[in-house]
Parts: sequence; C-alpha cells; structure tokens
Amino acid sequence: MTAPRTFVAATVIALAVGASARLQTPSPQEAPRPIEAGDSLWSEELTWMEVRDALKAGKTTVLIGTGGVEQNGPYVAGGKHNFVLATVMPEIAKAIGNTLIAPIVKFVPEGAIEPAPRGHMAYPGTISLEAATFEALLTDICRSYKAHGFKDIILIGDSGGNQTGMRNVANALNKKWESESAAARVHFLPEYYNEDQWSYDFLKSQGVVQIDKSAAAGQQDRRTDTRNGMHDDVYYEAQSAVQDPKLIRAEQRMKAGLFTLHGVNMAPVSKTVELGKKLAVYRAGITAKAFQASLKRLRPQHP
Repeated sequence: MTAPRTFVAATVIALAVGASARLQTPSPQEAPRPIEAGDSLWSEELTWMEVRDALKAGKTTVLIGTGGVEQNGPYVAGGKHNFVLATVMPEIAKAIGNTLIAPIVKFVPEGAIEPAPRGHMAYPGTISLEAATFEALLTDICRSYKAHGFKDIILIGDSGGNQTGMRNVANALNKKWESESAAARVHFLPEYYNEDQWSYDFLKSQGVVQIDKSAAAGQQDRRTDTRNGMHDDVYYEAQSAVQDPKLIRAEQRMKAGLFTLHGVNMAPVSKTVELGKKLAVYRAGITAKAFQASLKRLRPQHP
C-alpha cells in the first residue's frame, strides 16, 4: 500500500529540518565559555576553553622548559632546575608576548641508571631518563601543541644535559614539517642556558662574587656551577628562593650559621629573593632576543 503523498511530504520535510538542525548545532569544541577566563600563563592552569580562546586571540606561541631532579649539594632541594624554570618562564613569556607556558618537563637525562648509577644518579633522589625516552617525550609534547594550533614552539633547558636532546627534537620536527609553510616551527634556544652562563657577569655587576677556595690560585673566581665541592650556586639558590626560601633551607642554615655560599652572605632572605627576581628578568631578556633571531631563521617571511 502506497503512503499518502501528504505523509511522504511531511516525512521528507521533517528529515530535512532534522538534518539542518544537526548541521547548525555547534560542536562541543565550539561551545561558548560560560564564565570569565582565568589569567594564568601556564597552560595546565587553564581550562580547555581558555586555551582555545587564547589561541583564537593570537597566543600561538608556547614555551616548553626542561628541568630535572638531581643532587644540588647539602642545602638545595633536588628539583632546583624546575623551581628556577617556575621563576623565570613567566618573565620569558611576558617578554616575548602572546605566549603560554607548557607544564615543566621535570624528568631528563641525569646519568646512567644501571648497572652502576653514574653522574647525578650516584646520589639518592635523582631521577634519570634515557636520551631516547627524553626525546620521545619532548617530540610528543611538541606534536600535541602543534595539533591544537600552536605555531611557534620554544624549547629551553635549565640543565646542560638537556641541550642535545632538545636540539635533536627541534631539528627532526622542523625537517618533518618543513613542507608545510604555515605549520608549526620548533625553536630550540640554547642561549637561555649558554649566554652569560649561570649569569656570572650579571651577578658580578650586582656585586656578587663567588669564590672557590678549592680551586688553584688565580682560578678561584671563575664561571662554574661547582665550587668548594658543592654543585650549588647563588644563581640557582636565588631563583629557587623566589618560589619558596624553604627550598634552599634558609631557616635551618641561618640557625646553623651557614647562610652564606661561596663567600656570599645570603641574608636577609628577602635580599636573595629580590636577586632571584632580577635574574629571572635578565634571563628573560636574553631568551626573548634569541627567539626573535630564531624566528628570522625559521620563518624568513616573518615581519
């Protein structure tokens, strides 16, 4: 039995209206943000809607910092490099502009794990990755940010052992993406770590001169991260103290009369914290300048 024409027509219209409604219904990814946006620069502290809207507003640069967990002498917590990054990366993001910050990559190569631990792994509390693991982790982090529309992905490392892996990842991904003219580019910026390494010159300009009494005569004032048998430095302590003076055991050291480092009086702790903030701004300036140079190399048409 043939359906009445009116029924068929009504069915067709209903199907068409339904299809049109489905086409016009926004996807969940396009849903409007129901509240005012947060203002953190750290992407992990933002909702997915806030990240989406930041991208639409032009924040298409992301800063990825690699730190580490290692031994840092008798006074400083093992996550020193991560604490320094937490202090300096917001200053870098502000200096560059339109930049969000990725979660800090806290695990990096720190020495052989087995059969006999070597390097920093000889000290309890250190966590180390194989070079291949580190590069695979960084690669997937970069690919994730590219997938969501970030155009300029910056890699900086707060430790010497991180530099080669970051360079390898940047080179490999840029080669893979080079045929995509509008695709993301990975900017490895060794200047963050290498230029005025450990801010030796800057610290001297601030009147901070660190003396290594264990070194030979004439070499006691030099650029190094190990003095008097300690893998410790005013540069790292000051920036870590910005996060929390407990991380450099300020209170305990003051009680023990040990709140000096390599001949530098660290008291009052507020002075050390203020120095850490100045160091962060200084390193941010170096890094922002290096990023502009990298843009010119990787994006020749960049204005």
